[in-house]
Order: sequence, then structure tokens, then C-alpha cells
Amino acid sequence: MTETMVETSTWIKACSTSDIPENGGAAVELNGVQIAIFNFTLQGEWYASQNMCPHKMQFVLSRGMIGSHGTDCEPKVACPFHKKTFSLKTGSCLSGDDYSIKTYPIKIEEGNVYISA
Repeated sequence: MTETMVETSTWIKACSTSDIPENGGAAVELNGVQIAIFNFTLQGEWYASQNMCPHKMQFVLSRGMIGSHGTDCEPKVACPFHKKTFSLKTGSCLSGDDYSIKTYPIKIEEGNVYISA
């Protein structure tokens, strides 16, 4: 007998798409965790990560500068205080430091932003 494992995701409504500025970010609190949500309007993409920058343990990433890194245009966010940059796809630090951030699956439906918990 073969068992099949099925992973299910729980999607939580985080906010309305209108709550997140174009080409910027904002923070929401879901289940006691601050999550930064980013709207890359120019690319038509959305990303979510922890809001806390692991460098100085400050809840500021949602106010960071977003952009792209390298020739593959990896989406990134830079901490607004110390400019440590993180991939919004993998969470890895792109500044060469030994830090990383948690990223979350995100989806947009009917004008709402959902995060997978």
C-alpha cells in the first residue's frame, strides 16, 4: 500500500490590495507575527516576508526600498536603516552577510491579499 502525503495551506486574508502602496510595502500582523507585504507594481508581482530585519532586530522591512538584484532581476528589499538587502523569493541576504529572512507564499484574489500560514 502506498501512502500519499498531501500538504494543505491555510490562507489568511491579510488586507486589501489598496492598503499596500504601489512599488512599496506595508506591515500587517497575522497571528501575532508582523509580516511585510510588497507590491511590485511594475512587474505585477507581490511578495511577503517577515517584517523584522535580523541585523538589528528592528521591525522595519516593510518600509525598506524594493528593487531588483543582478542580471536575473531577483526581487529584493533593503533595510531602511542599515541597507542590508534580502531576496524576497528565497529570504537570503544579498549583502554577503550571514542573515536571512522568512518569506511567505502570497496570493491576490478579488482585491484581497492572502498569506499562507
